[in-house]
This record gives sequence, C-alpha cells and structure tokens, in this order.
Amino acid sequence: MTTEPNGPTDQYSIETKDLCLWYGDFQALIQVRVRIRQGIITSLIGPSGCGKTTLLRCFNRVNERYGNVTTTGDVRVLGKNIYDEDVSLPELRKAVGMVFQRPNPLPISIYENVAFQLKVHAEPGSLSKRERDQAVESALKEVLLWDAVKDSLHKKATGLQLEEQQKLCIARLLPLKPQVILMDEPCSALDARGTEAIEDLMSVLRERYTIVIVTHNMAQARRASDECIYMLLGRIVEHGPTLDVFLRPNHKDTENYVEGRYG
Repeated sequence: MTTEPNGPTDQYSIETKDLCLWYGDFQALIQVRVRIRQGIITSLIGPSGCGKTTLLRCFNRVNERYGNVTTTGDVRVLGKNIYDEDVSLPELRKAVGMVFQRPNPLPISIYENVAFQLKVHAEPGSLSKRERDQAVESALKEVLLWDAVKDSLHKKATGLQLEEQQKLCIARLLPLKPQVILMDEPCSALDARGTEAIEDLMSVLRERYTIVIVTHNMAQARRASDECIYMLLGRIVEHGPTLDVFLRPNHKDTENYVEGRYG
C-alpha cells in the first residue's frame, strides 16, 4: 500500500506507474507508483538494498548502463514517458542531471569542468568565449562557489576540498539547464561541515529545480526534504510530507524504520 500527496498532475515532475525492474532474474522494483512534485526536495529512504538507488537511476535511465536490466511500466518525466522510442538519452540526461555519492570532478581545471558539458552538447562555434565565461560564472554563483574559486578557475578541480568538489559537480550540470537534479547520497563522503554546506545549497536550489535525494541519514532526510518516500523490498510503503512520515507514519514498517528499530 502507498500513500502519496494529492494534487493536479501538472504539479509533478516525475510520475511512475506499475514500474518494475529486474537485474537478471532478481526483481529490484515491484509495481512502483509514485508522483514527485515540482520545486521541492524529495528524499528516498529505506534500508540498504530496498531499491532507493535503483529507483533514482530509473528517472534518467542510468540503470541501463549496467547491463542485464529489464524494465516495465511507465516513467513520465516532465510529462513524457522516458521509455518511448523517440526519447533521446542525451537530451533526457540534460534535463535530468545526476550527482553521485563521491565527488567526481574531471582532472582538469575548475573552469573546464563547468564548461565541459557545453562543449559536448553545443554545436561547434555556437558559443563565444564570452558566453562560455558567463555560463561558468553563473553556474558557480548558483552553487555558492564563485567567491571561493573566481581567482583560481584554471587550477585543477581535484585540488578543491570535498564539499567544494561536490558543489562543482552540481555546477557542472547547470549550464545544460536541467529541470530535475538527482542526488545519490551526495553527502556520504563529507564531514559534518561539508554536509551542512551541501544541505544549505540544496535549500537554495530547491525553488528552481526538482531535487530527489537518496539518503541513509535520517537526520538529513528530516532536515533537508519536503517529502519522504519510504521503500522496503522494492516497494514504496509510504510517501508523504516529511514531518508526517517521521512523526505520524501510516504504516508500522515506516514507524519501525524511522525510529531505528529496523534497517
């Protein structure tokens, strides 16, 4: 059984219907139905192996990179079924960016990291140097990193602190103008100060982007998200406003998990 917030369908960035996924013979997702609202932070929580990251990776079809994956059902992102034959994966992944557990800046300069996707996706010669410079500056300002790096843009990105590297990885998505940002445990490699910095950034970005985050950190889910989805054994057990999920859960499994008695 699933509970989820009500509202008109045009309020949702992501909708799934009867979504199932198998890795070979193992079924990792079972009849997942969910609606994720625009312009908020939604956390996916649940014990290890429950399907959180698998579900997250469905939203931009990254699961397909791993081979031996079978998916059925519908996943609609921004109103379009992303499994339709006419869907372009590069275009989908421009609209739905992803940030991974450990920061993964390219071993090139800070500037080139942010400009990289523009070079990959833009037509040759379509952007002037001034336009690239403006896009890089805008992205770095949006992730609250510009003041720290504006005088060292041509230094290697791998020399940044971990939290700055993670901010840079988010900035790298922004010149492509995504509408959804997926985050797979983006603070798992960071200390408390770095975690706070990324959570503060998420709060700043939440009004401009739909953010979906996988986290094992219950305190983080409660602090940082507007809605929570609790998963267990490949199914969605409960979906609702974060405080309701933590303080007034509708299901005993949810209560046991958020109170630390399971998982």
